[in-house]
Amino acid sequence: MERLLLRDDPLRSPDDRLRPDRLRQSCPVLLSQRLVLRAPHIEDIDALTHLANNAAVATMVSRMPHPYTASDAADFVRRSNLGEIGKCVYAITKAENGEFLGCCALEPHTDLETLEIGYWLGEPYWNDGYATEAAHALIDMAFRTRDIAFIDARCRVTNVAARRVIQKCGFQFQGGGMVGHLAARGMVPVEWYRLDRKTWMSLKSWGDMR
Repeated sequence: MERLLLRDDPLRSPDDRLRPDRLRQSCPVLLSQRLVLRAPHIEDIDALTHLANNAAVATMVSRMPHPYTASDAADFVRRSNLGEIGKCVYAITKAENGEFLGCCALEPHTDLETLEIGYWLGEPYWNDGYATEAAHALIDMAFRTRDIAFIDARCRVTNVAARRVIQKCGFQFQGGGMVGHLAARGMVPVEWYRLDRKTWMSLKSWGDMR
């Protein structure tokens, strides 16, 4: 469960901030074998609150408060659809029944040629390959529709599951550092990974890499 992306994008105009339909045009609904990635909805608030209000999740997501309330969930849905959180924020849902599993997002860097991926899943859905499947769909969309050279990912050094997903997606270790952590109320050590376009092109036939 990498970072939940909550940073404002300073490159957007005030007019864009008021046009959720315009913001979502570059963030199409994504389909994979078992998942649908789409914009968060008001109807997700109850499931979002239930899954996010879990210390096991919050300790691995740098910008998720704990406890996590229905008010937090409602604010997240509102801000994500106004484009105030990352660039493309998705609810991860099951294709078969629409069940809400968690969230993922892309966040632009200031260098304009790099995006950062973040995601988290509710604990009942861990160890079933959903995180890898969602990450593949988001990475493919980013490289196919954006003129970018790199996608970055970060995870806590203690997050073995997140590291495994990152490595399955072809990211290469770049270094370490410290980031602020909302639930921990302080700084925590993280690992930084990067996937370049050339590597992605050699791996884009992901196959069954769960």
